[in-house]
Amino acid sequence: MDELDNQKLTLVVRKPCFGLPTACPSCLPVYIYLRFAQLPFDLSFNLIHPDSDQIPYLESGSYVAYNNEKGGVIESLREDGIVDLDSEFNTIPEWLSTKVMVSTWLGEAIMYELWVCSDGNSAKKIYYSDLPWPIGKILSFKQTLSVKQLLGITKDNANRREEEIYRRATMAYGALSTRLGEQAFFFENRPSGVDALFLGHALVTLQALPETSLLRSKLLEHSNLVRYAEKLRLEFMEAGSSSSSVPHTPAESSSSTSRRGPSNWSSKAKSKPKREKSEEEKTFRRRAKYFLVTQVVGVLVFLSLLGVRGGGDNEVDLDDEDDDYNY
Repeated sequence: MDELDNQKLTLVVRKPCFGLPTACPSCLPVYIYLRFAQLPFDLSFNLIHPDSDQIPYLESGSYVAYNNEKGGVIESLREDGIVDLDSEFNTIPEWLSTKVMVSTWLGEAIMYELWVCSDGNSAKKIYYSDLPWPIGKILSFKQTLSVKQLLGITKDNANRREEEIYRRATMAYGALSTRLGEQAFFFENRPSGVDALFLGHALVTLQALPETSLLRSKLLEHSNLVRYAEKLRLEFMEAGSSSSSVPHTPAESSSSTSRRGPSNWSSKAKSKPKREKSEEEKTFRRRAKYFLVTQVVGVLVFLSLLGVRGGGDNEVDLDDEDDDYNY
């Protein structure tokens, strides 16, 4: 902790959307954990590496805690002696099992909903809507394949795995609802890593997933969990947005791109008067779009052929809509 004294922390996450400071299921729990710990930090947005497993990460001077190292940012903060909300709970079996249940069962469920079983619109907005369409389309296809492999989904077991994922999510919500009751937090009436993990999951589920989402409907069945999420959102996120202890500077990562100016989430950008395009401009744009489409189709066909040639018992179903994918 001494090396960070008098140095400002910067949390690098994916962009804000759906009324959240970041709608990334991996980033939001870290943001909430820092808010719980009342640790001052700046917020920076990385818009150019949507598929990086290093995001979120926390940096201050030469210190960096990455998502893909030491078990994640929260675990790194604990190991490095920066902040630890869970020191009293690490030896409590029920707390440990609850943490594992939220991070695995509910983590898999939100991943499945974002990337596999939905139309992909929520994932697109969270991860790559700022990228050119061909790049976003390729990343979508790639991530769908990756998530199916991670979740062990194949042509033969797709239905069985879906039932298993939702069955576990249903059991997790039931257990959490019973554990919470009417308390303010899950353990010892104070925030811990379990609260950060579940609150991040709940807010993304409630605000980023469509109304047709099965996972969202299962969460809504537990009114105390919904009240809990709304209360803590107002207390630690709405209030925190105007707090001087947590200045928000929406920007690209300082290590990868230049900073952007502060944004006003509650107001719409002023629209500029549109200029009529000439016939030459319209023709050029049509040709450019046709060129991009042909390039993307060529890449997708190439990837499909590679998948067919390298197929085997673990082959993932590539016939699903390529818009479905999970980060």
